[in-house]
Amino acid sequence: MLIPGLVSVTFRQLTVEEIGELATECGLQAVEWGGDVHVPPGDFTAARRALDTGLKVAAYGSYYRAGVSDRGELAAILETAAELDAPLVRVWAGTSGSAECPDRGPVVEALQHAVEHADAMGTRIALEYHRNTLTDTLESAVQLLDEVDGVVPYWQPRGGQDVFSAVHEVRTLEPVTAHVFSWGEGGYQDRLPLSARRDLWKPVLTELARDGIERNALLEFVIDDSPEQFREDAKTLLSYLRG
Repeated sequence: MLIPGLVSVTFRQLTVEEIGELATECGLQAVEWGGDVHVPPGDFTAARRALDTGLKVAAYGSYYRAGVSDRGELAAILETAAELDAPLVRVWAGTSGSAECPDRGPVVEALQHAVEHADAMGTRIALEYHRNTLTDTLESAVQLLDEVDGVVPYWQPRGGQDVFSAVHEVRTLEPVTAHVFSWGEGGYQDRLPLSARRDLWKPVLTELARDGIERNALLEFVIDDSPEQFREDAKTLLSYLRG
């Protein structure tokens, strides 16, 4: 079962309350609350405001870079995730792509450390699927999942990605969350309406829902950071999920 929602940093310009109102208006059910603006690590007041929106907490979106960030940052991140009762804490696998990283050891060791501490706090560590990290390719991401016991993956498409490779990645990774958006070949600067990639998202969402396990489908990256475009994309996402 796929839970529709959004990534809060889609709208860094909006308050927690405004994001809650927009998501509810659009019929969305869940939010990944961002740790860089909406619910900073250690800000339990912001965490309570997020809970007051009544939306399911899909995850806590941290900007912890395993193997690079100071490990002292992790405690505040996990404590804030606990305050949110977040089932997942999103982190990043370093700052270098797999081809540029001569030694995966520090990232792997830091991730294992994070997994063990997260488990003690009642949450799980999830990996951002992203360039310039050790999840920049499917092969490297799969290797990392083998190297770190207990970590789970996110997934998001590349700009202009073909349908075959996208479905193959989702089938291989079985991600806990997909960040849902449409980009052209130009990537981040080439944002499209979600409806422009129906050819991609219908089969990807079908694949994500195939085994009946609950997963998150979270909207992100709308044209011009526009709430109006977001409303249209939310309608599109819900129509895809209805089949």
